[in-house]
Amino acid sequence: MQDVLVWVDGRLRGSGDEAISAVDHGITVGDGIFETCGVVDGTAFALTRHLERLVRSAHGLGLATPDVDLVRAGVAQVLTAAPDAARLRITVTAGRGPLGSARGDGPQTVVVAAGPGSRPTAGRVARVPWTRNERSAVAGLKTTSYAENVVALAAAVRAGADEALLANTAGELCEGTGSNVFVETGGEVLTPALTSGCLAGITRALVLEWGREAGLPVREAEPGELPYTVLDEVVAGSAHLALSGSVRTAVPVVAVDGHEVSPGPLSEQLCAVYADRAARDLDP
Repeated sequence: MQDVLVWVDGRLRGSGDEAISAVDHGITVGDGIFETCGVVDGTAFALTRHLERLVRSAHGLGLATPDVDLVRAGVAQVLTAAPDAARLRITVTAGRGPLGSARGDGPQTVVVAAGPGSRPTAGRVARVPWTRNERSAVAGLKTTSYAENVVALAAAVRAGADEALLANTAGELCEGTGSNVFVETGGEVLTPALTSGCLAGITRALVLEWGREAGLPVREAEPGELPYTVLDEVVAGSAHLALSGSVRTAVPVVAVDGHEVSPGPLSEQLCAVYADRAARDLDP
């Protein structure tokens, strides 16, 4: 693993240093939340929006409101020490707790880590047989319970892709393991609504906002408007895809299940609008 600089509860550490308790609830049962930011010229992109979502995820998981000032201090220290980092991860857990699901009453654990990262210029996706449960207790929350995503992404990588696309239990297109998806069809670009169970991605929100401001026909889909089978249309060439994510940014998709596909003209315009706006405003 390439070098990662870690800040835990007020102290900078190396990636191999002892940092948190073996009975931290984030370790034993995945009871935690996190945010990942791209880093541009030593600055965490859209940090304010990420911290706002961190607080929303904490409340959704039933955790106390994280100390945002403490998190900002950790971010500043880490990025000062690692100015060439490309990605930053903020993790907050319930802290030390019992070995079961019940929480303890200790303080939260706060971790900030920075390290290298790559920004692909296009996406290659694969369909996987598992679904996102849009009625889950943690649907739409960015929690550390990421095992489903690990399994799905590993399957996609084995298939020669760099992202897996998931349906929800209603058979609608939902999201990737670490990205939101946009579908260009019928002269519009649509992204699954949050009711599909997808994450309220920071980049997704900015693509929608900046795309509309640029006069592009981009919007959330209505329920049932984006069935998972729309991916067949992408393979056939009558629809197109793009992905968005904090490190990935906004990029067109050029392959689905090993089939080469063409980026859509609206999707490429949308990605270009995002790149231009993001370069001019690091904390939109």
